[in-house]
Amino acid sequence: MMGRNETRLNASAGIASVAVALILVALKLWALGATSALSVAASLADSALDLMMSLGGLTAILYAARPADEDHAFGHTSAEDLAALAQSVFILISGAVIGWSAVNRLLSDSPRALADEGRGMAVMVVSIVLTVALVLWQRRVARRTGSRVVAADSLHYMSDLLPALGAIAALWISRRFGVVEVDSVVALAAAVMLVFGALRIGKGAWDALMDRSADPALITAIAAIARDWPGVHGFHDLKTRTAGSRVFVNIHIELDGDQSLREAHAIGAGLRRRILETYPQCDVIVHKDVARET
Repeated sequence: MMGRNETRLNASAGIASVAVALILVALKLWALGATSALSVAASLADSALDLMMSLGGLTAILYAARPADEDHAFGHTSAEDLAALAQSVFILISGAVIGWSAVNRLLSDSPRALADEGRGMAVMVVSIVLTVALVLWQRRVARRTGSRVVAADSLHYMSDLLPALGAIAALWISRRFGVVEVDSVVALAAAVMLVFGALRIGKGAWDALMDRSADPALITAIAAIARDWPGVHGFHDLKTRTAGSRVFVNIHIELDGDQSLREAHAIGAGLRRRILETYPQCDVIVHKDVARET
């Protein structure tokens, strides 16, 4: 089960994400009506998906924090991976739709003129300020908890920044020089970025759902702790798998067969405690075997 502090941090990131998404959707919807800019529409679509996925992500975070029970002996953290996978699918669809619209507008013989660019630029500036503040908090939380849902949300909002800057540039160029094609180019670039980001998040979630092993660097570090732990003559069958923000670790350590059960237990418990202290996102099971005689 996830620690209370990690749960609170993840929940705070989820609540902040929902609140910011609500504000951004309202502002960008108003800006789209005022400007008719496709670049603003791209940013609005991303924020609308952010709102929907943030609500789902917050639900997943709260569900994943539930303790293990008879039906879910290893907890509920895979809910985070399911939510992240769903996020990636919706982002992928959104990117495809926006890209298709941008291409159609670029190929059109009569490109649609933009309007009221000043108000649109003001909204996008406010959007950037709110997004930067949220992304900074989400990244801090994701680093501390390892939550894929928070990391996915951070990517969504990070992906808002470049399109928002691009939308400002497109609106300014349209207002200053009357070149409306820049709006579609910015929207197309935003769509490409959304697609690649969705594929990256989706791959990570899929790997976790398929019980892929943890980061090789983490495995190497755990092996080093076990290798140097007092009383451990060796180890084998170090296996890991990820589920949401948790990493499940199983390791067999080899101990002196002549020592007492109490002593053997103390060695295993000490090793487990050290791994948890160093990597609190882990759930560790230590098996004790008799070392081979040489």
